[in-house]
Amino acid sequence: MMTNELQYLSILPELILTIFGMLIMVLDPLMADRASRKPMGWLAFVGTLAALGATFYQGTHPVAGTAFFGMVRTDAFSIFFHVVVIVIAALAILSSLDYLETQGIRSGEYYGLILLGTVGMGLLSSAMELVMLFIALEISSISTYILAGYRRRVAASAESSIKYFLLGSFATAFFLYGVALIYGATGSTNITAISQALHNNHISSLTYLALVLMFVGMGFKVAVTPFHVWTPDVYEGAPAPVVALMSTGPKAAAFALMLRVLFGSFGELSQWWLPLIWISAALSMTIGNVGALLQNNVKRMLAYSSIAHAGYLLVAFAAGQDMGIAAAIFYTATYAAMNVGAFAVVSHFASRGERYVSIDDYAGLGRRSPVLAITLTIFMLSLIGIPLTGGFFAKFYVFSAALKSNLVWLTIIGLVNSAIAAYYYLRLIVVMYMKEGDDSVTLVPVPVATAAALLIAAGLTIYLGVMPGGVLGYALLGAQDLMR
Repeated sequence: MMTNELQYLSILPELILTIFGMLIMVLDPLMADRASRKPMGWLAFVGTLAALGATFYQGTHPVAGTAFFGMVRTDAFSIFFHVVVIVIAALAILSSLDYLETQGIRSGEYYGLILLGTVGMGLLSSAMELVMLFIALEISSISTYILAGYRRRVAASAESSIKYFLLGSFATAFFLYGVALIYGATGSTNITAISQALHNNHISSLTYLALVLMFVGMGFKVAVTPFHVWTPDVYEGAPAPVVALMSTGPKAAAFALMLRVLFGSFGELSQWWLPLIWISAALSMTIGNVGALLQNNVKRMLAYSSIAHAGYLLVAFAAGQDMGIAAAIFYTATYAAMNVGAFAVVSHFASRGERYVSIDDYAGLGRRSPVLAITLTIFMLSLIGIPLTGGFFAKFYVFSAALKSNLVWLTIIGLVNSAIAAYYYLRLIVVMYMKEGDDSVTLVPVPVATAAALLIAAGLTIYLGVMPGGVLGYALLGAQDLMR
């Protein structure tokens, strides 16, 4: 256990994000109704930088261990995911600064919700108590429910928010019932205590039912088949920068939750839940890629793409062991970089009212806006898994771990799906460079904040494809901490 001072250091990033989020909520009503809310956005961005600094401080100082009576654990695993979700929040804020002005949205609480939602995402990676995980899940989810409907005058956005809220609440109820049942079966909601109880005692049928219910709740949050049905409609209706956030940040945090629960609590039942992971991975990859092939809306295409990438991640889950978990952790970071960047391009290009979201609207973009076209090309090539991009090594490590675990057929399914996915990603690139553009599609110069977000996301994508060793090494350290 930590001393009192170190206990608060273990949640220092969350404390900083909470303070900045509350400060924005207090300052926003004091501003004139028609005044720009960009200062609130820059304040939120500073908050993410401060939280990121606190996370790096945790990684370089002796604050590792459990805190608050074993409810929170600081280790390489939690630090890695803290860095991922905070960087995602920072990039989402940068891409939102001019987007909100373009859409005529002047609400500073938008940035406060991003920061407070990031608090929940961070806690999902460090909580060691199922009730604490539930609270963190709700903190993250409630923020994204509201953000999904932030284009209040657009019916599709309101529908997106309501659908996400209703289905999300339903899935959360499954998770909570599972928590109640596992408490009845083991007498504890502590992840380590549950693992010890399942190891030392007879495993009752109540435990299997609890695992199924919790898997349903977690499957919804990460949008894997058959719990993916909400994804295309919600992504299409939500504001593009919000989709950049919700398709990466909450998903990365939910995968951290899944790793903690499955390998931390239910490791004794791995021979029982691994087949479920296998089936869900195969279905997610196939349905996601086939669905993306049929889309002409870029946001819906990327929504189905996210389902497919969740399937690739589950391949690493099925591989298990340190290498499989490290591959899953590395994949979350890589996917976050390239998907946030792709949606940053979409949010700028869509213009007022998000008019330009069709693939055909991108015709001639390579000639009219080389910066947008080049960055979007980098992200599409990484999503395919082309060498020199992060996506290549992410898939390479996932499939390598799967082969080492003798998951030959699942690897073959993944490779075939990767080939299918190349078609719809390359289709967008072909449209940008090889088709004449429509003069009715107006382009505005890329603002400084959006350009910075694109540069950071593209830089991270290339860095993870050229020098992945350092990040993968820390991911492996996080996997070892998790298994320990």
